[in-house]
Amino acid sequence: MRISARNQIKGKIVDLKKGATTAHVRVDIGGGQIVTSAITNEAVDELGLKVGGAVTVVVKASDVMIAVD
Repeated sequence: MRISARNQIKGKIVDLKKGATTAHVRVDIGGGQIVTSAITNEAVDELGLKVGGAVTVVVKASDVMIAVD
């Protein structure tokens, strides 16, 4: 796979919950860090995503915000 996004993180799916149209996919990227992605149920089915499956999280965003208390 070739893609222009440089922020690619390998991980393992630890939870996958489908809603009416959208699924939330939780990916363990190591070090106790979890990334959650909201994608369509159709994408989950087409990609064959399952808990325990290895995936690559791809982050492409025009804005990245950081906040502190």
